[in-house]
Amino acid sequence: MRLIIDTDTAGDDCFSMLLGMLQGKATVEAVTICNGNIPFPQQAENALKTIEIAGLAGQVPVYEGCTLPLLRRPVDAAYVFGADGMSDANYPKTAQRPEPGHAVDAMIDIVMRHPGEITIVAQAPLTNIAMAVRKEPGFAKAVKHLWIMGGTDNAMGNVTPAAEFNFYVDPEAAAIVLNAGFEASLVTWTLTLVDSEITEKELAEIEALDTPLSRFFHQVNSAAVAFSLARYGNGATFHPDALTCALALDENLIVESEMCRVDIETEGRLTRGYSSVSSSRLPDQDVADPELGAALPANIRVIRKADRQGFRDMLVAVLGKERQ
Repeated sequence: MRLIIDTDTAGDDCFSMLLGMLQGKATVEAVTICNGNIPFPQQAENALKTIEIAGLAGQVPVYEGCTLPLLRRPVDAAYVFGADGMSDANYPKTAQRPEPGHAVDAMIDIVMRHPGEITIVAQAPLTNIAMAVRKEPGFAKAVKHLWIMGGTDNAMGNVTPAAEFNFYVDPEAAAIVLNAGFEASLVTWTLTLVDSEITEKELAEIEALDTPLSRFFHQVNSAAVAFSLARYGNGATFHPDALTCALALDENLIVESEMCRVDIETEGRLTRGYSSVSSSRLPDQDVADPELGAALPANIRVIRKADRQGFRDMLVAVLGKERQ
């Protein structure tokens, strides 16, 4: 498998990158940086540090992409991940530097030179992906598969009651991407709250591995632990990006999924970024209300249930590696 990981690198984004680089089933062709979790330049530094920690310094190129959403003011999540996105570890800069050129151009170049071969794991707002769609009409069909971490399955978000962070930050980009014709899968925040959770006991087991990678995980994850303790009264953490990458690497971890029609609200004030997800349990909308007309066809596979233990085992296997 050949991957591009599109990321707003902070916290769990780093662990997703580690899975992509070290799990053994993929080659990461590039890491592309998109606006999102923390101030933009630090996101590239975090990606470079993660590559260094993985033992692949200089071997995985990093390209900086869109610094702002398409139309909105930027929104970040430093209150969860720390000012540097790494629980304020303040790691020194790495010797490897970002590549010249824009991430969107790099993404288009890699995909169009290898049509049908490149899988993209999109774990940031979808600005870079939307810009690639707009710039290269053949881009969506040339991507082998697009894995998106974003949205909810008609459930509570993590920014507003209606919206998950990635879709809230750039709903226009999400709407473009979901209607571009990708072969795609969606890992929602709704799924995350069940199948990406790592409990306090499991976090202690990871810390006890005492490898360079597990120590990196413990450091980078510590702000999320503190946030969970303060907000929810327990130190469990959620790992949506790592779960997304794990499912991309091994589809046997998918327990339940459904082809759905997913549309993004771009106009509502209270519902900005809301993902409206169809279900086979609903009546046909043209029967429920003839004025609505027939529903549009499904545009993405929504993952409804994942093998939580299998995901955890994959992550632990990578973090338990002594050296690369």
